[in-house]
Amino acid sequence: MKYYQSDYPRPQFVRRAGSWVNLNGPWDFAFDDEKEGIANRWFDAFPRGPKIKVPFTYETPAGGIGDPLRHDTVWYHRILTIDPEQVRGKRLVLHFEGSDYRTGLWVNGAFAGSHEGGYARFSFDITHLAKAGENTIVVRVEDSFDITRSRGKQRWKDENFGCWYIQTTGLWKTVWLEFVGEEHIKSVKMTPVFSEGKLEIEAEISAGGMDGGASFDGSLELEAAITYKDIPVTKITVAAGQKRIRISADVASTAVSEWGLLAWAPEHPHLYDISFTLIRQGKPVDEVFSYFGMREIRVDGDKVLLNGTPLYQRLILDQGYWKDSHLTPPDEQALITDIDRIMAAGYNGVRKHQKTEDERFLYWADVKGLLVWSEMAAAYEYNDEGVSNFTREWMEIVRQNYNHPAIITWTPFNESWGVPQIKTDAAQQHFTQAIYYLTKSFDRYRPVIVNDGWEHTISDIITLHDYEEQGEDFLDRYGEHLEEILDNRIYHSLSKSAFADSFVYRGQPIIISEFGGIAFNNDHSGWGYGNKVADKEAFIRRFDAITTAIKRIGAICGYCYTQVTDVQQEINGLMDMDRNFKVEPEILKEINERKVSNFYRIHRG
Repeated sequence: MKYYQSDYPRPQFVRRAGSWVNLNGPWDFAFDDEKEGIANRWFDAFPRGPKIKVPFTYETPAGGIGDPLRHDTVWYHRILTIDPEQVRGKRLVLHFEGSDYRTGLWVNGAFAGSHEGGYARFSFDITHLAKAGENTIVVRVEDSFDITRSRGKQRWKDENFGCWYIQTTGLWKTVWLEFVGEEHIKSVKMTPVFSEGKLEIEAEISAGGMDGGASFDGSLELEAAITYKDIPVTKITVAAGQKRIRISADVASTAVSEWGLLAWAPEHPHLYDISFTLIRQGKPVDEVFSYFGMREIRVDGDKVLLNGTPLYQRLILDQGYWKDSHLTPPDEQALITDIDRIMAAGYNGVRKHQKTEDERFLYWADVKGLLVWSEMAAAYEYNDEGVSNFTREWMEIVRQNYNHPAIITWTPFNESWGVPQIKTDAAQQHFTQAIYYLTKSFDRYRPVIVNDGWEHTISDIITLHDYEEQGEDFLDRYGEHLEEILDNRIYHSLSKSAFADSFVYRGQPIIISEFGGIAFNNDHSGWGYGNKVADKEAFIRRFDAITTAIKRIGAICGYCYTQVTDVQQEINGLMDMDRNFKVEPEILKEINERKVSNFYRIHRG
């Protein structure tokens, strides 16, 4: 997009170059296995130790340490030099894109604040603690094997097991410093109303300090200017007389298209640029750049519609792991490469599994037209603390990534992880219902899936996981017996019911959201789903048979193949961890995109 800056960590809310400093790179590092750092005031005198390369964790070779063993408390230290011109009349905001799990910050020896959660962005206003010249930044991160925390695919034992991998501890996404004026735009929420050709905008303004402490005196204005490839679309200026401002902008313009509106879709991911300018007495005091896509995603009966047209989703499960950097992408190009290769294999979307990805991935998905299911990292035990942890962090993530048009579905729960008794326990059912409605209260348009795979409660889409190896068995199970599965009269192949007790099928769309997972025979290390295949030809036959079988069942409107790449001991990726395809992508693309005659629809009286 017009205002995109390479490596900018927040591409949906951009300020000009010179207004931010990337703090990735070498930091001083220390393990605190005895938990003595606070008592010994390491924030005043940091102990001598190794260097680590932020944003890679100590567990990764990319971080420079490569120790996979458990260390629950780690510390970071660096000197930050600030130019006097950068702080004059500015507020300093330190952003953490992701730190797992409980993060504390000290600036020049003074405590600045803390945050809990491993996957959401968080920020601290450090204006009152920082100064021109040298500043000491110290970060303490405490993690554990606590399974009431949302941990996703991170193991909670000393060794990898099943589909759980080496833990991620500490800073694992970009750390950066931003300089903003006393009066500035704090956030923007953009909602396309496709049927009306409008963009609804909700902007939050700070008129003095990060908390907006100063009163609004009536002399502030907010301007929103929309363009498409430098063609003006509309410009609106409104009085900014309070903290939150609402704007409705007409996007339809014959100057852009004879149809008035250019829609965002995988085939043509049209994006509009938008700038927001905060003005006082005719002079700009803050400027933020963003973009949006005009698209509508909704459920209509048993179909998912994108811009009013039935959408068949050819998804692939993407865990976002790399060999030497684990959950952290090695660089921005690695994200672009993954998207390009996913699309080259004939997929139109990803289910980003058990992870909130680097936001630059979402940016490139927006630009390239890759659909995204945004999924929460699971906890694995249900209790009051887990409910509180999950709810807080999930809503941070939904708010953080709301503006990305590529995200078409929210998936807060997977396979009853964190709600193990959901089938029969009313309290766990109520929890998932609460998260569904809480998500809907913030986002009234996108579908929400609860709970992906089986034992659904309230859910806009019904998803089933099935690693059947034979195409003919897929046809039999979901062609001849799908109605019985949806009525909970029989279990599907993993002995799980489609619905939790007291919940019933209400005609929603159906997607097979996990299948495949085919692994090649090797030296017997690693695993895939079902029997391993002997060679490429055997892989293609099985992949073709199960994928085509699903496509032939007219009652099913999409699928999600497991998975993009191998991940540590799980060797069922279409690519290995070095991103080498095991089968030519053009073969996979032909199978995924091949048109087939479908049959087997649900007939309900």
